[in-house]
Amino acid sequence: MTGLIENTEAFDPKAYRRALGGFATGVCVVTAHTKDGPLGITVNSFTSVSLDPPLVLWCMDIKSDRHDAFAGADRFAVHMLPVEDKEMSDRFAWGVARLSEDEFETANPEPPCLRNAVTRLDCDMHQQIVMGDHLVIVGHVRGFATRPGDALTYFRGKYGQAVDPTI
Repeated sequence: MTGLIENTEAFDPKAYRRALGGFATGVCVVTAHTKDGPLGITVNSFTSVSLDPPLVLWCMDIKSDRHDAFAGADRFAVHMLPVEDKEMSDRFAWGVARLSEDEFETANPEPPCLRNAVTRLDCDMHQQIVMGDHLVIVGHVRGFATRPGDALTYFRGKYGQAVDPTI
């Protein structure tokens, strides 16, 4: 491959992280009711696992200050963010993790449902696996909702957008 930079010295985790940034991902916020109240966390390590049964997974750093809260949750929701929700993504990645009452539907309190997601998947905890420095959380999808709209993406450390081809 032209321009390939090989890591011939000791393994460099920072260079490896930059290399992984070459894979464009969607941006999701996972929410759950926890003993600390309704919390959110931004993730881009989300994928579909199986259609039958409907399983998805996401990963969380085991050193995250939200690790225990999400690891202990029986249910959670995965929200695929619209392009206009960059601030929400930043907030749940680095800032205040607790959801305010105006950010989620209170009529259906388990799990908290963000108001503006392009797609939402309501999940029961199916399995957890520690792999390296992350906890892999597998959810069994019990329900979902989706709407038209452009999605927020992340590529090489910057936000972007995936244009909805149906509009």
